[in-house]
Amino acid sequence: MYLIGIDHRMSSVESMLRMGVPADRSWSLRDLFLTFAMWTVMMIGMMAPTALPVMLLFNRMRAGTNPGHSSGAAALFGMGHLIIWVSFSALAASLQWTLHHVAILSPHMSVTSPRLAGAILIAAGLYQLTPAKAKCLTKCQSPLGFLVTNWKEGGKGVLELGLRHGAYCLGCCWALMCVLFVVGVMNLAWVAALTAFVFLEKFGPTGMRVAQAGGAVMILAGLLSMATRS
Repeated sequence: MYLIGIDHRMSSVESMLRMGVPADRSWSLRDLFLTFAMWTVMMIGMMAPTALPVMLLFNRMRAGTNPGHSSGAAALFGMGHLIIWVSFSALAASLQWTLHHVAILSPHMSVTSPRLAGAILIAAGLYQLTPAKAKCLTKCQSPLGFLVTNWKEGGKGVLELGLRHGAYCLGCCWALMCVLFVVGVMNLAWVAALTAFVFLEKFGPTGMRVAQAGGAVMILAGLLSMATRS
């Protein structure tokens, strides 16, 4: 609902542009904070559903070993994921502020340079084909194996476990999130499409093939974009 509300306000901004109202003012700290909040909500909305299986599995395993404190431990495990996503949101908001500052970000929050858009798509596509992507995706696809081999007790250990799995989750998906700078950070249709793609990667029977096919498509789209003159 928060993102839909922002999308509605952006539609109002578009109407103002058609009436000749300029939208190239410098950002204030409030603008930067609101952008950070937007990214945080968006990351939680996109990533929490795909992380839910490992969180539920952790809760069941914790309840089996220490029934009296399973809910608190599950909250700490989830907090580890949240810290990773919030940290990425801060970086994404800073990048968005930089793009706005150098005047290559449209009112729809997409880069206006075809060459830069192409470079982002190519970089994201290449990452989809790397061993790092494959390793992170494997950890997300096999939560039981990850928990068994990395299990830790105590509050600090549980938080560290959540941070580590959250880092693998981010390592699996950060490049896909950067694609939003090409299609529009607040393009809700693309937000939904990328979320569905992440689901197919993590839970589909051919997740790695899906990731590689998506990478090939992004590389091709990036090359076509770079071939377009500004």
